[in-house]
Amino acid sequence: MSIRRYISPALAAIALFGAAPVAALTLEACNRTTHVSHGGEGGHMDLGAGRVLYGEWWSQEGVYVDVIVAHCGTGEFLRTRTREERISDRSAFDRTEKALGIVEQELGAAPELFSFKRLAQALDRTGEDIVIDALQSEPCACAAAYPDLRGAKTPFVLN
Repeated sequence: MSIRRYISPALAAIALFGAAPVAALTLEACNRTTHVSHGGEGGHMDLGAGRVLYGEWWSQEGVYVDVIVAHCGTGEFLRTRTREERISDRSAFDRTEKALGIVEQELGAAPELFSFKRLAQALDRTGEDIVIDALQSEPCACAAAYPDLRGAKTPFVLN
């Protein structure tokens, strides 16, 4: 299954048109506008083994897309900026497709070889502002796909 096939159209559609909140907590319900029509989340996917992928977007007086891969149990996550225009002094770029291909390739490796450090190294020179950190709050994708892995994280509530 191709990650790019699913996340890119979802991020593009949400960035252009927004999404109305849905009552049932599903991965699809996680695709939503979170900042008055100009920011949100989209492209939520269950990657298996307790991992999820989603994108955060912004589109007011500038545009950006961040791709996030998170492990719902451990709370470890990686965030990287894959698209940006008029947000900083950097030249505009859109490397979302290439970054998603790299994520897909890394996830296709043997599960024992996957690590966020290895993913960050693979994304070097494609993603910008790569950060590996720990979740304090449960993201929507984890609440929908892996609610039993919440642990001590603040539970997600769909607004």
